[in-house]
Order: sequence, then structure tokens, then C-alpha cells
Amino acid sequence: MLLSTLDLTIIVIYIIVMLSAGIWISKLASASIQDYFLGGNKLPWWTLGLSNASGMFDISGTMWMVYLLFIYGLKSVFIPWLWPAFNQIFLMVFLSIWLRRSGVMTGAEWIRFRFGDNTGATLSHLIVVAFALLSVLGFLAYSFIGIGKFASGFFPWQLTADPYWNEVYYGLIFTFITSIYVVKGGMYSVVLTEVLQFFVMTVACILVGVIAMVSVSPEMIYAVVPEGWSTLLFGWALNIDWSTQLSAANQKIAEDGYDLFSIFIMLVLFKGILQSLAGPAPNYDMQRILSAKSPKEAAKVSAIVNVVMLFPRYMLIAGLTILALAFYMDELREMGEEVDFEQILPFVIRDFIPQGLLGLLLAGLLAAYMSTFAATANAAPAYVVNDIYKRFINSDAKPITYVRLSYLVTVVFIVLGTAIGLFVPSLNKIILWIVSALYGGYTASNLLKWYWWRFNGVGYFCGMLAGILAAVPLAFTDFSALNAFPLLFLICLISCVLGSIMTKPDDMAVLKEFYRKTRPWGLWQPVLKELQIDDPNAKANEYFKRDVLNVLVGLIWQMSLTLMPIFLVLKHWSGFGLSIACVVVTTLVLKATWYNNLQDYPDGVQAQ
Repeated sequence: MLLSTLDLTIIVIYIIVMLSAGIWISKLASASIQDYFLGGNKLPWWTLGLSNASGMFDISGTMWMVYLLFIYGLKSVFIPWLWPAFNQIFLMVFLSIWLRRSGVMTGAEWIRFRFGDNTGATLSHLIVVAFALLSVLGFLAYSFIGIGKFASGFFPWQLTADPYWNEVYYGLIFTFITSIYVVKGGMYSVVLTEVLQFFVMTVACILVGVIAMVSVSPEMIYAVVPEGWSTLLFGWALNIDWSTQLSAANQKIAEDGYDLFSIFIMLVLFKGILQSLAGPAPNYDMQRILSAKSPKEAAKVSAIVNVVMLFPRYMLIAGLTILALAFYMDELREMGEEVDFEQILPFVIRDFIPQGLLGLLLAGLLAAYMSTFAATANAAPAYVVNDIYKRFINSDAKPITYVRLSYLVTVVFIVLGTAIGLFVPSLNKIILWIVSALYGGYTASNLLKWYWWRFNGVGYFCGMLAGILAAVPLAFTDFSALNAFPLLFLICLISCVLGSIMTKPDDMAVLKEFYRKTRPWGLWQPVLKELQIDDPNAKANEYFKRDVLNVLVGLIWQMSLTLMPIFLVLKHWSGFGLSIACVVVTTLVLKATWYNNLQDYPDGVQAQ
């Protein structure tokens, strides 16, 4: 299908507007390093929330989730727990508040706030910078792969006869376009353009869902999907058999390793809860939280992500999946065992979205790519410039020097991430490595840093180093990173504990200041006793039970928000009504038990 003049006009206007807005706002970003990386802590919470939602609404992840819903049906809503998707609930309830109370600029700077300035803290600072930059490279490669697959699937211009190099060339083109405003504008540019992108994506997503509802009846869907596709319930095994409809789907299920679904869910929950308790990785999610005006606003940033992202995104995912099931099955069968399920999204858009709306949808999906890429790329210079150059090389440079160096670092990491993307075979492979292997090595150290006072900088360094050394080789093997997580976590946990108990505790003055401002729950009694010598009114965090309750309620709330648009597009009215009822009830509970109790700082502590 050739793009109409109207479609091309919409896409070109959109790209020009985004570039112009990013470059125009860049004057605000160049005032200081804090303006460049955190927007000067002046951005309203709702703009940061929309920006974060837009950054998470990435094209690569959307392609992945369309194929998940296509093959696994309603049970696919559990698979994004791999990230884990529900970490936003933990952030909303308590971790965003704890993190923002530090007042720092990056995750590596937070390490100094937690461990001080001793040798262990310096080693921890360097290892978290290494992890953050490795994570940035992984996500940039992931974005590059996604945009190449997406663009080559529907744009009419074949730049080369080789499909692989066609994907590469399109990836390079859109990477270059996005890089222009990201490099120049910093956080101000990223947030402004992502808010604009969010509204474009939302309109496009809802329209696609409506088209699917008008074009496809429930009977058409149930005629082509296997038994068990349309239910959330599962037993020991997945029990979805595509043999008579699309045999290649069974092969894909076997390759993914999800057939024993109960074991998969247990692993995902084990990994996901631990990673959620560990707090955000040092990426764009953490940068949005640190950019908030206050701890209470940081919690609202994490909350609004769930509200504004889930409904439009799953309207799009469900709409494209329904159209593919109804009208694209014959083409998929003709591909035989070579079918690439990650190409379902561009194929459906190319063949079933009408002219006019096609341009708007493509602009929205390009917005999704640009959002993720921009947010990820903006994280790299924060660590290199603020945590390496400024701290160890030149601490007295002029603000403009740091900003210009940030431009250079951003370009370097974009080039490196793009180069890595050339050698990664699929989205699914890099997703599993990032969320299970790389983040698996991150979990133990970052879990203990919140909840155990005796955990020191040396222990943090040992755990993170063990995790990185174990994770990197997994990227070059066929061994399941998810199955490796329990052993990986155990190795890192042992390294953390041994590194801590074999070395001296961190300076008590540092621990007291951390606990005074942050006030996490956990094993902090010795520090609290020392703090009470100076401040007899200091109290321990007494809200553990309330936080656990709010997390449980929040998980039901988030899952209901996820299912609601899927049920709507499927015209599953009983499921849609039940989802709405759950959203209303859980919202009222969270209003009373979470929102009404938000607190910037512990009693007696003021912002500094």
C-alpha cells in the first residue's frame, strides 16, 4: 500500500514540529547542568508523568506485545511482568518518594548519598555508572531494531533489495532525525516533545481500536483462535494449541519457553517483586522521578503513568491484533515456519488502516519510537558528564562546558547503541536479556541498599560486579536468561553479604543522614538509635503494612486498567464492565489509603 499525499504530509509536518519544538526549547536546557538533565526541577508532575508514559510507549515494545496478544491471548497480559510492568505500583506507593528525598541528579550520585565518599562508595559509584551505560546501550539497540523492522514493513521506498539492509537503512534515518533534538535540548526538550507525542499517540491508538471494533465481530475472532485464547485462567501448562490454525505459533511458544506457564509466572513474580523492591534502574524512569519538584510529586509521576499509558496503548495493541487475526491469517500460514511474528504490527498497518488515519497512526508510532529513544539517550550524558567528568576530571568547569560535553556523549552513545543493534537478531532476545540477565544482576545490590543498614559500598560493588560479569556472557548464548535469574540472584546476594560483612560498616554520620531524610522501612534499628541521640523525636517508618496493602490494591488497579481496553475492543462486555468496577473500587481505596497520606519528608525534616 502506497502512502497517500495526505499521509505523507501528516508525517512530514509532525517530524518538522517535533524537531522545531526540541530545538526551540533547547535554550532553557543550556542554562546549567541541572537544567539539562533534570529540567531545573521546575517541570510539573503531570508533564513528567505524560513524558514517562510516552517514553515507555515504545514502538519496539508495542510490536512485541502485539505478537504476544496474537499468540497467547488474554494470558499475554502477564508476560510484561518480565520488565516487571508492575514496578510502577511500587514506585507510586513508596519508592519514588524515598528516591526523590535524596535531592540528587543521577542514580550514581544517589550512591554517594547512601554510602558516602569512602573507597567502597567510589567503587559503587563507578560500577553503577557502568551498569547505567550498559543499560543505555542495550535500550538504544532495542529501539534501533524496532524502528528498522517497523519502517521497512510499510514505507513504500525499498532502499535496497536486501530486506535486512532495508531495515538497517530505515533505522539509521530515523535515529539521525531523533538525535537532532535529543542532543540539543536535554530534559526540557525530551519532556516537551514527549508530551506532544503522547497526545498524537493517544488519538491514533483509540482510532485503531475503534476501527477494529467496527470491522471485526467477536464471532470472527473466536473462529480462528484456539481454545483458551480468550481466558485469563491457566493451569500448570499454557494449554493453547495452534496446530489446526497456525502451527508456527506453537513453535514460537516452544522457543519462548512459556509452555509451562505456571512455572513461568512463578519465576516472573519472584523476579518481578524483588526487582520492584530494588527500585528503578538508572535510566529514564529514574530521571523523571529525580526531576520532580518534590517527593509527593514524584509519587504522582509514577501514578499517572499507569492511568494515561495503559488504556490507549492496549487499545492499539488489541486493535492491531484483532485485525491480524480476522484478516491476516492466510498470509501468515503461507509464510510457513519462517513467519516473523514481530512483523504483524507493520503488516496490519500497511494493509488495513485507511488513508488519512494511516498518516496519523504512523506519526503516532514514530512518536513512540522517538520518545523511547530520546528518554534513553538523555540518560547517558548524565552519568558520563556529572558522575565521571565533573567529579573526577574537572569539577570547576563553566556550565556551558558540561552541556557541550553532554552533546558529544549523547552522539557517541547513539552511534554505539546503533552499532550493537546491527548484531542483535530479534526484539525478543534483547528484551529477555535486558529484563532478566542485566537487571537480574542489578537486583540483589539495589534491594539491600534500601532495607539493610549494614550493607556497605564494598558489598554493593561486589554484588553489581558479579551481576554484570554473569549477565554479559548470557547475551551470547541460547540459555534462558529468565531461568538463570534465581542462580544469578543468589550469586549476587552472596557477593553482597560477603563484601559487606568482611569490611567495615559505612560511616554512621552518612547512614544517619540517609535514614533521616529517606526513612525507609527495613533493618535500620542501630541507625535509628544513633539518630535518636541527636533527635529524640525521630521515629522509624511505621507504614510497612499500609504500603503492602496499597501495593496489592495497586496491582489489581493496574491489571484492571490493562484488561479494560482489551475487553472493549473484543466486545467482551461482561469483562469490560467488571474491569471498570475494579478500577473504580481500587481508585477509591487508593485515594483513602495512599493519596491522602502522601508526605514529602518525615516529620521534622525539611527539603534542602
